[in-house]
Amino acid sequence: MRVTLTDDARRRIALFEEVTGATAKDCLVSEPTTDDDDDSSGDDAVSGGDGRDGGFEANGRGGRDTGGDADVGATEADRSRVVFLVKAGEMGEAIGPDGHTVRQVEEKLGADVALVENANTAEAFVASALAPAAVYNVTISENDSTVAYAEVDPADTGVAIGRNGRTIEAARRLAKRHFDIDDVQLA
Repeated sequence: MRVTLTDDARRRIALFEEVTGATAKDCLVSEPTTDDDDDSSGDDAVSGGDGRDGGFEANGRGGRDTGGDADVGATEADRSRVVFLVKAGEMGEAIGPDGHTVRQVEEKLGADVALVENANTAEAFVASALAPAAVYNVTISENDSTVAYAEVDPADTGVAIGRNGRTIEAARRLAKRHFDIDDVQLA
């Protein structure tokens, strides 16, 4: 599918690519949450223009753990989060030795960063979006709507869902944007 990026998304991707040398295909941005925010609303922005909002867990929950603590005094809810969709095979370059490179991106953006590796199939893409949760199998069901059912290790269910459902929401948003999958559910 063709994804349309906002100017803000393009700027963030350009900065990411300049710092890491890796290619980013997309990015999602979530503003900090407050105690007044519920699970699926708020001032979150999608830097790609799909019109959906809703928060998501990013710093290592909706993608690869970057290991970063760019703002030691800030809590997770105090910082924006950016999820970059990284070209397949370039994840090591994006992370850098001991997470150093991605921490540089966090410092420049002033936000927590999570990385999701792109994939050629919808099944592999959903599994990557739920990483680091152990996903055993993903089945795509195409009835009235297209739903991806991800079979996750029971010990990793919380990781796959994320705080306030943010990890699975990021997986849903990315899967919709790149594979026209209407929903991602844990089986």
